[in-house]
Amino acid sequence: MQNIRIFTTSPPCGTSPTAEYLEHVRRVAQWSDRAGCEGILVYTDNSMFDPWLMAQLILQNTRTLAPLVAVQPVYMHPFAVAKMVSTLSVVHQRRMCLNMVAGGFKNDLTALNDLTPHQLRYDRLVEYTAIIKQLLAGEAPVTFQGHFYTVQQLSLKPALPKELFPTLTISGSSPEGIAAARALDAIPVRYPEPSAGDASERPSTGPVSGVRVGIIARPREDTAWECAQQRFPSDRAGKIMHGIAMKVSDSLWHKQLSDLAGRTDSAKSTYWLEPFQNYKTFCPYLVGSYEQVALELRKFMREGCGLFILDVPATEEDLEHVRNVFEIAGEEKLNVAATNG
Repeated sequence: MQNIRIFTTSPPCGTSPTAEYLEHVRRVAQWSDRAGCEGILVYTDNSMFDPWLMAQLILQNTRTLAPLVAVQPVYMHPFAVAKMVSTLSVVHQRRMCLNMVAGGFKNDLTALNDLTPHQLRYDRLVEYTAIIKQLLAGEAPVTFQGHFYTVQQLSLKPALPKELFPTLTISGSSPEGIAAARALDAIPVRYPEPSAGDASERPSTGPVSGVRVGIIARPREDTAWECAQQRFPSDRAGKIMHGIAMKVSDSLWHKQLSDLAGRTDSAKSTYWLEPFQNYKTFCPYLVGSYEQVALELRKFMREGCGLFILDVPATEEDLEHVRNVFEIAGEEKLNVAATNG
C-alpha cells in the first residue's frame, strides 16, 4: 500500500462576524495539525477572504501543517504567486502547496471580464503554472514566451530551498484537467463516484491521484448515521441554493456530482451526496462504521489514490475517527464484511 497523504479543508467564509470566523479557521487548522495531517486546503473565489492571508494565519498558528492555497490565474500574475510561496516558505521554514484552479463560478469570471473558454483555460493554466515552477526551481533567470504569458530574464528572490518546493494539485475531473496534470507533474484530484471493484484487487501502478471527500465514521454504523443526519439535515432552502449554484458554475465536477445525485439510489449506502445536494459542502461523504468506510477508502487506494483532501472537520474528535479509519484501511487484512458493532 502506498504512502497516504491526508489534507483537511479550511472553513469557507460564512455569515459569522470576522473575529468568530478567524477563530474557526485557527481551530480547524490546529485540530488538523495535532491530528498529523499534512496540509489544509484554502479556498479562493470572489466571495472569500484572500487565501494568502488565510495561509499566513494558518502558518502562524500551527507547527507543521502546509496550506494548500487555491490559485486562479485571473487573480494574480505567476510571478506574484511564486513570490508569495518563496516568502512564506522562507519566513516560516514550511512547505506551501498549490491547488491550481482553471475555472470557477461564471458570475465571478464575468465580473472580472474573464471570458476564456474551458479548453483554453487549461492551456492558460499550464503556461501559468510552468512559469511558477521554473521561478521556484531557481536554477536560472526565467524566459518564457507562450500564448498567454511572456516573461524575460525573470528571477525570484528570496530563492526557495529545494526541500520546500510545493506539492501541486489540479482538478482531474475532465480530460483537459488530467492532461494538464500530466504536463505539470501535478496530482489530479477528483470528486469520486462510488468506488468500483474489490478492495483486494491488484493495486494501480499508474500516477498517484487524489480525491476530495468528507468522512463521518464511528465504531458503529448507526452512530455514524445519527451524527451525519444531525450535522447535515435535509434543507429545502439549501436545495434551492444548490440549483442556483449549478446555473452559475461551469465546473465539470459540479455537474458530474449533480448528475450522479440524480441517479444514485436514495437507499442508505456508505457513499452519501445529501450534504452536496443541500449546498452544505462541495464534496461527497463516506458515512458508516470504521470498517465500512475503510473498505471504501481501500478501494480508492487500489485505484491509485494516494492523497485525500477531507472536508472541513466539525470537531477535533472527527479527526480521531478519521485516523482510526485510515489505519484500518492501510492494514494488509481488512474484514470486508459490513459491521454494525
